[in-house]
This record gives sequence, C-alpha cells and structure tokens, in this order.
Amino acid sequence: MDQAQGDLEHAKSDLGGGFYEWACFSAQQAAEKAVKALFQKWGEEAWGHSVADLLEAASGRVPVPEELKERALELDKAYCFV
Repeated sequence: MDQAQGDLEHAKSDLGGGFYEWACFSAQQAAEKAVKALFQKWGEEAWGHSVADLLEAASGRVPVPEELKERALELDKAYCFV
C-alpha cells in the first residue's frame, strides 16, 4: 500500500506539472498496487496489470461498486500509453 500511496503522490505531482499522460499512468499504477495490496492482506497473490480485472477477481470476496469498475476501465487505458 505504501507503493500505491507513493504512486498517487507522483500522479498528483505530474498533474500539477502538466504532464497529463504521466499523471494518468501514475494513477493507474497506484490503483493497481492498491488492489494488489488487498490481495496481499488476504494472503493471496494477484497477477496482471488490469485494475478492472483485479477488481473483478476481488469481487468474489468483497462487494465492488459498478462505478469503481467503470473507472478502473478508464484507468487501464492509461497503462498502455508508454
């Protein structure tokens, strides 16, 4: 979770600096790491980079709001820009 928080701070810095593509990428990385931290808390390992897929896998254990899944799909688009 510490890595996720660091990536989120990086995204905020990128946004403030006008580096919008990098802000999106950093935000996607933050979300990915945050969801993976949830799996680690459960004592499980999660694979892949798609936040939407990770949330879908997590939805078997916890309720995941549909709006969160939709926003994850948008974030996932930022992963491939680099």
